[in-house]
Amino acid sequence: MNQTSTYNWEEANQIYLMGALSDMRASLTRFLLPEQPPVTDKDAVATAVVSSEAVRAAMQAPPALDMLCSLFGLSNFERKILLMCAGIDLDSRFVGLYREASKDIGHSLPTFSLALAAFDDAHWSALLPARPLRYWRLVEVISGDTLTTSPLRIDERILHFLAGVSSLDERVRGLTKEVSSTGVLPKSERELADLIAVSWPQHGQSVWPVIQLCGIDPGSRRAVAAAACERLKLTMRRISTNNVPRTTSDLDLFLRLWEREAVLMPTALLLEQDDAEPPDPPAEATIRRFLETIRTPLLLSGRDRSKPIDRAALTFDVPKPGSAEQVQLWNDALGPQASTFNGKVEAVASHFSLSASKIYAAAAQALSLSNDLEEPESGASQTPDADREVSVSLWNACRLQAQPRLEGLAQWVEPAATWDDLVLPEKQRHILRQIAIHVRHRAKVYETWGFASKSSRGVGISALFAGPSGTGKTMAGEVLANELHLDLYRIDLSQVVNKYIGETEKNLRRVFDAAEEGGVILLFDEADALFGKRSDVKDSHDRYANIEVSYLLQRMEDYRGLAILTTNRRDALDPAFLRRLRFVVEFPFPEAAQRADIWRRIFPQQTPTEGLRIDRLARLNAAGGHIRNIALGAAFLAADAGEPVRMSHVLSATHSEFAKLEKPLAESEIAGWV
Repeated sequence: MNQTSTYNWEEANQIYLMGALSDMRASLTRFLLPEQPPVTDKDAVATAVVSSEAVRAAMQAPPALDMLCSLFGLSNFERKILLMCAGIDLDSRFVGLYREASKDIGHSLPTFSLALAAFDDAHWSALLPARPLRYWRLVEVISGDTLTTSPLRIDERILHFLAGVSSLDERVRGLTKEVSSTGVLPKSERELADLIAVSWPQHGQSVWPVIQLCGIDPGSRRAVAAAACERLKLTMRRISTNNVPRTTSDLDLFLRLWEREAVLMPTALLLEQDDAEPPDPPAEATIRRFLETIRTPLLLSGRDRSKPIDRAALTFDVPKPGSAEQVQLWNDALGPQASTFNGKVEAVASHFSLSASKIYAAAAQALSLSNDLEEPESGASQTPDADREVSVSLWNACRLQAQPRLEGLAQWVEPAATWDDLVLPEKQRHILRQIAIHVRHRAKVYETWGFASKSSRGVGISALFAGPSGTGKTMAGEVLANELHLDLYRIDLSQVVNKYIGETEKNLRRVFDAAEEGGVILLFDEADALFGKRSDVKDSHDRYANIEVSYLLQRMEDYRGLAILTTNRRDALDPAFLRRLRFVVEFPFPEAAQRADIWRRIFPQQTPTEGLRIDRLARLNAAGGHIRNIALGAAFLAADAGEPVRMSHVLSATHSEFAKLEKPLAESEIAGWV
């Protein structure tokens, strides 16, 4: 049996490399110390017993040294320089030889002058910047007096490669992240990954076209990219446009190192654009240069199509999985326990728009929660309470996965209010309940029953809440969020509206894109900041304001959740805009009877009160929001005094609230309070 056949590739590679280094050391010894006898150390004996060439011939794959020389086109002389540099790290006996060669210089590293003198096949071009050793950063020329006397050092990544260890360059690792295929894709995304794989040139092409992936969900784009690369047997890493080096020198270094990685192993790079924050002009120019310069397999991921570049590009749209695909993903993710959630999967699939990976994460969480519930006895059906808990666990798992990224764009509102807290005329309460019904059954009516095909507009549910400050508009949003078990986010439109043309539309797009997955309730406050009567176009700003309004209304019509606009001045809104909203709810200033009802409910049961006269408090012309502020202020005054809440505390708090509002307080409103 051939002895070489007992070695695996790593062992054989090590033997071959050490044999090549032994030959190199012997050659340098003969040149520098000709009086010494031939090398007869244990390395030489080992290579005599097991010839390096015999090992190489028996290896199923070439040794790393030969692969490197072939991949980068090294000449025989350049191969020797590489081995000279590797020897200092892999064999300490090279140190003495280099000290001998550089007595006048005072260092123990190889030099170009030593290589030029020691080998007959030497050529000056070996260290030109355009030649492989320096172009691909295989060796580094350490600063010195001259090029020939400057020390040479092998790159760490290349040293690891020669030793048979695949280790990504740290300068590349720090800016990129590994991406692996999830293996879980809906049918439409699998077919798209297959299409990309057959459309992309195979290895051997000089420049691959850029694959541009567009769509609203970054996770879906990334999953499709990873699947396409997996089909082409390409590993994939990703880099954010925010991490692309900005200076020319840093960018050139990264591009060179990345292209070197792509030579050493089949690798593709996914460049992910920040959907929320488009790059500024200088950064955009850098990214454009990045796209047009890099020569390795490259994918570009972004919400929208990028501007044309001076390079071939193939663009693919990556849509979110449809409701039917999401139901299938849910059933696959829930596995044998899918029947436990019978009738609930369709509900979450119709409301939440989750990617495959998030569906699997939510399913795992829901299964964990449902397994904690008490199992019914054999033959017994699950109790209604247990069934409800299973339903809630699935819904809440989806809410957690779909929590929108609205930092800096919206304020999360904890929905504490219920129907009992809302004091409104029956007409308004009826409309609010109709809104809840529309949100709850949107998917059934539009998708299952086919009404979406009969509508020329989107299937979103939009509403306007109009009324004076403090009349319960935000509270009504809380009530609906509680009723529907949804998150509520408040967006101040006066803050979203930007003086720069086009910025308002970008801000609104960020809000809707972030909220789309979870179908949360969006409460746009101060709607008249954008929806004023602007139908008369006088200049470019008026024209663009109308465009922004139209954009907001279009996104509201397409939004799969509930979008609410609030205003204190309905008369400031253009009637043409109002016609595009499905519901309009007027929040009137409360009459005395309603104010009395608010006062009865305003203090929690735990709050000690004494002598409060509801009939007299109801005379105060204050809306519900201001009444809440007064009640809270009175509670603090009573707590500080160590007393129950009395009319005197309410009176003091009323004076403070009306002073804050800069509103006169009539004596008739507070007569008989104390």
